[in-house]
Amino acid sequence: MVHLIIKNLKEVETEADRRQLEELAERVRQKLEKRLKRYGKELTLEVIVNKSSSTYSLSAAVDLRTKRILQAEEGRELIPLAHKLFDEFLRQFQRQLELERKDYEYKRKR
Repeated sequence: MVHLIIKNLKEVETEADRRQLEELAERVRQKLEKRLKRYGKELTLEVIVNKSSSTYSLSAAVDLRTKRILQAEEGRELIPLAHKLFDEFLRQFQRQLELERKDYEYKRKR
């Protein structure tokens, strides 16, 4: 099971952007949960929002068995930035899962 934590959500200016960011993060959480049906470890997806002047900084992180996956992006527009962040995050996540699976298969063949 994957838990979702969004930190510093108050820094997002409009309520509509907050809702959209929460919905995007929830969709990513559901995708992670779907890919991790038999993973055996409770995971926490952390999304951190920071705003300085007119620039948003978003980061997403999750701890897997072998590695912590961390992706960060900066930009002026929040929602396109969130889409870019979550796309790259899911790509890295899938690569790491494949590496863990290959490692498992290699050890099993011995």
